[in-house]
Amino acid sequence: MTNNDILRSVRYMLNLSDAKMVEIFALAECDVPQADIQAWLKKDDDAAFRPCPDVLMGYFLNGLIFYRRGKSEDAPAPSIERKMTNNIFMRKLRIAFDLKTTDIPDVLKRVNFTVSQAEIGAIFRKPDHKNYRECGDQILRNFLKGLAMIQRPKSEKPA
Repeated sequence: MTNNDILRSVRYMLNLSDAKMVEIFALAECDVPQADIQAWLKKDDDAAFRPCPDVLMGYFLNGLIFYRRGKSEDAPAPSIERKMTNNIFMRKLRIAFDLKTTDIPDVLKRVNFTVSQAEIGAIFRKPDHKNYRECGDQILRNFLKGLAMIQRPKSEKPA
């Protein structure tokens, strides 16, 4: 998945305005103009579309962690990765939404996608670990859909 896909998904999931997205970047001490965010959120075939760089996506995810969980003076700020991978996206989203590794399969079950706890554990391992596994786009996409179902439940229609 691209950085832009994830930005769009998180924006929809949390119902964020452009101004709120600027605030989230600012929480990670990164100034991003609203015009850049609007260009990143455009569809890929739009003439105004621009890809979101990995470094800025790292700032956004760190800002999202601070936005959702608050900034701790005791803990150091998460590092900013220069190259984003699906595994990093999963790790940072898990932290931002205060999920345990054991919660991930439940999120995926909401969209009828089954993954074993061992597979999830392998995704969160360090890349040099012998049981490390790269997170595929399908797992990340379904994880984002499951999170959206949790964050934006469909309102019940009156009978």
